Amino acid sequence: MNSTTQAVRPRSSRIAPRSSVLSGTFLRAFAISAGAFTLLPVLHAQVAATPQFSAASATPQILCATQVIGNRRIPKESILARLYSRQGDPFDSTILERDFNSLWNTGYFDDVRIERVDTPSCIQLEVYVREKPTIREINYKGLNAVSVSDVLDRFKKEKVGLTVESQYDPTKVKRAEVVLQQMLGEHGHQFATIRTEIKTIPPAAVALTFNVKEGPTVKVGKIQFQGNQDVSPRVLIESMKNLKPIGIPHSLILESIFPRTFDASKLDEDAERVRQAYRERGYFKATTGEPQTNVRNAGGVNPFTLRPSTGKRVDILIPIEEGERYKLGGITFSGNKALNNNKALRAQFANKDGEIFNATIFSKGLDQLRKSYGEYGYIQFIGTPAPTFDEAKKLIYLNIDIDEGKQFYVSRIEFTGNTITRDKVIRREMLIEEGQVYNSRLLDLSLLRLNQLSYFETLKSDQDVETHQNVDLGTVDLLVKLREKGKNSIGLNGGISGQSGSFLGVQYETNNFLGLGETLSVNGNLGDLSRRVSIGFNEPYLKNKPISLGVQLFATKFDYNPAKSYAIANGQSANLTNAQQSLLTNYNQSSTGLTISTSSALRGLFRRSGVARIGLSYSLSRSGITTFNSNTRDVFETLAFRSGIAGTSQLSGIISSIVTPSFSFSTLDRGVGPHSGKDLNIAFQLAGVGGNTKYYAPTVAWRQFFPMKGLKVNREGHNVLGYRVLFSTVGGFGGEVAPPMARIYGGGENDVRGFDIRSSSPYTFIPTKVSFNLTNPDGSLTPRDPSNPQLGNVSIPIPVYRLASIGGDTSFTSNVEYRIPIVSQVTFAFFTDFGLTFNSQTGQLRQSELGLSTINSPLYGCPQIVNGDCFGGQKVTFPLYLKTVPGTNFVPRMSNGAELQVILPIVNAPFRIFYAYNPLRLYKDLPQELAVPNTCAAGQTLCMQNFFPNTGAGLYSYQQVIQLYGADYILREPRKTFRFTVATTF
Repeated sequence: MNSTTQAVRPRSSRIAPRSSVLSGTFLRAFAISAGAFTLLPVLHAQVAATPQFSAASATPQILCATQVIGNRRIPKESILARLYSRQGDPFDSTILERDFNSLWNTGYFDDVRIERVDTPSCIQLEVYVREKPTIREINYKGLNAVSVSDVLDRFKKEKVGLTVESQYDPTKVKRAEVVLQQMLGEHGHQFATIRTEIKTIPPAAVALTFNVKEGPTVKVGKIQFQGNQDVSPRVLIESMKNLKPIGIPHSLILESIFPRTFDASKLDEDAERVRQAYRERGYFKATTGEPQTNVRNAGGVNPFTLRPSTGKRVDILIPIEEGERYKLGGITFSGNKALNNNKALRAQFANKDGEIFNATIFSKGLDQLRKSYGEYGYIQFIGTPAPTFDEAKKLIYLNIDIDEGKQFYVSRIEFTGNTITRDKVIRREMLIEEGQVYNSRLLDLSLLRLNQLSYFETLKSDQDVETHQNVDLGTVDLLVKLREKGKNSIGLNGGISGQSGSFLGVQYETNNFLGLGETLSVNGNLGDLSRRVSIGFNEPYLKNKPISLGVQLFATKFDYNPAKSYAIANGQSANLTNAQQSLLTNYNQSSTGLTISTSSALRGLFRRSGVARIGLSYSLSRSGITTFNSNTRDVFETLAFRSGIAGTSQLSGIISSIVTPSFSFSTLDRGVGPHSGKDLNIAFQLAGVGGNTKYYAPTVAWRQFFPMKGLKVNREGHNVLGYRVLFSTVGGFGGEVAPPMARIYGGGENDVRGFDIRSSSPYTFIPTKVSFNLTNPDGSLTPRDPSNPQLGNVSIPIPVYRLASIGGDTSFTSNVEYRIPIVSQVTFAFFTDFGLTFNSQTGQLRQSELGLSTINSPLYGCPQIVNGDCFGGQKVTFPLYLKTVPGTNFVPRMSNGAELQVILPIVNAPFRIFYAYNPLRLYKDLPQELAVPNTCAAGQTLCMQNFFPNTGAGLYSYQQVIQLYGADYILREPRKTFRFTVATTF
């Protein structure tokens, strides 16, 4: 039985075809050439040129099951799925051609051959394939200027498609060499050579090795200009962002310290910047010629190593034709129909008529004009400026021919990536709605509102919003691509700070509860200076209305103890004397209570520029005070912050019922570590709607952040300049003063960071009564009855003033930071802090009537002693108002320094190490102020000397009192500070 074989031969001419099998008197074979599919009759030597085919009925025409031969990695089923020929189908040479093309076009094979074998029952198709080898390894030898990870990132960006486990493709290898050559050129290795070595790994794999010879480093040499008459070379070099040397800008001798790496691909770009520098100065027709370069050896001596300079230098010469300098004659508009207010259109351009024409400002005006049209739905706006010149007056007139296009409406707004967050939660933050006129500004503002939720990764309009226009219908569909953050947060936080000391806390928070936007949080912190437990819930949209409602229950305990805080933060004892300790306001405050808050976004006001909210909160708390020294106790017992109560009763049962209306406005691009934007926060605390304290405390805070354009140091982002201005004041009303714990104490890492926490505030003299033991010159105490020691010693009551930090009623604080991102979550910053905490309202240091009577009613002194009892005491009347000590009020504080900020992933808080130098501080000797004169003047009986008996013990005790209570106070704030903390300044 004879069989006939027909073969489809390989497309590639480099692979030898399989020999045809001859049988019978002749053979018919199919062959595929590189260009087309043709039917070539292969004849036996004795057969004539024109073959004679046997009758069709002699050969079966039904296909058997197709056989696949030679596949290794690609499954047989995948190959068969590509074929159009199926078992049982009639044989068709046209379909066979499609089968071949289908397999070859996959790009998986180096050789494809289809052979036909006729059998008595059917036609057998045998598919022979040879797969392209798989890349098992990619190695880089001699590559030092760039890292392998950067190479892989660039391959991905340029879509090279060359990766381990991908199929070997010589075209992709050549493409990879080109990209690698470009990268080395960008890093100064213009003469680098790359040779690719391919090693076969049996049975069907290869290993690629890129052998790199980087060659000498090429730096930019001299930059010169030819033809510049009116613009200095320094100005032109300054405009070259890519190739200009690194140094101190605008300096005479330090401007060109370090040469930049030469990158030929950036030269044309810098030449265009030079031309733009001319156009910014009115030279509208200025042109730059083709830059000329000259490669030379570096030569000379390196000033830093004092060794001969190595490598190559490229000198650059840019020819320039300056042309004439023009002023702006005017800007007119034509073709505008929808927006026909030419005055409003002209206002988009900052360059005034008669000023030197500035092309950069004009370009920004065109962008602003485009945005203005985008606010009204004209997203196809095209503005074409046509210049005309008045050569006699050197004026340029620009007419902007406006093609407004069609006004577009929003058809659909869809979201992707929100697997947890409901669509309605996102949609309610969108200020642009379906069916409305498309508004580009409202779209940007909507993304800003979404970013401030902190539910998603930062959204950008040019990357995360797709627009699909239907020109015929005048509609646009929006697709917002979201990337959700983790909804639940269970974490550990802790660290050391001046406010809280060393602390450790556990928190649970879900910022998107059930995907509906609610926030449920539970917090617990335990530390040396603070303890806090709280549970809160916040509903951002109450009953689907833009009104938020939050409730929080809390129990707190804070030690306001600057001395202890100093010891904790520095890891050592403060080593303060008793006299120094007495100056500090040290107390413990325990509070329990609840807070209810509500707020609503203002959709009309500030709608075009940011997110504005008004809020109202109510807080009810019950507090108790434990003082750590007598001065602090006197402060709480003396001030009239609770009517009708004096003494220790003022330290317990302090009920604060506080209503706080607030307003906030924000355009910050993100909640944590903002790069741009501003925000304003205004709050007015009013205590007295219930409770037993009455005071007001308004606060205004403004922040703003500027990304430093052209200073994007790495992939982590731009350098950022930020500042904060904070103003606050406090005062009592209704016959009461503000309680001591509500007064303002400056200093600390949240304020002016070079000073100790709560240490930068005015001082006052607190009147008090002390008992001084009558002491003999030999140091022994005088007993009341020598025969009965149980009666104790003679004690003389005397009036004294004690210096105490009382806090201020007004504070102004400003902070400036320049932040430089180093790597992910690590930032270096320079800072300047300024603070001024002072007393401006004398009435806010009024003593309570009951408290004042307790020190005015006793008799002071013991000029006569009879049988151990004192006689002849006198009354002393203290003033109703405490006096701020001169020299401690209106004292500015300033800190300059640098800090390293690290966001710790475990504690989820910024860890900061900073050094601060304090050029402005309080540094003086303060004279003591006695309650009564030291000695009596003529005719005066009320003096300290008359409070003691005219005896040896009395005279000696008097001198002791003068020495102890009359000595000067030494106030010394630190000149420099080195600290670490877990907190933010602003």
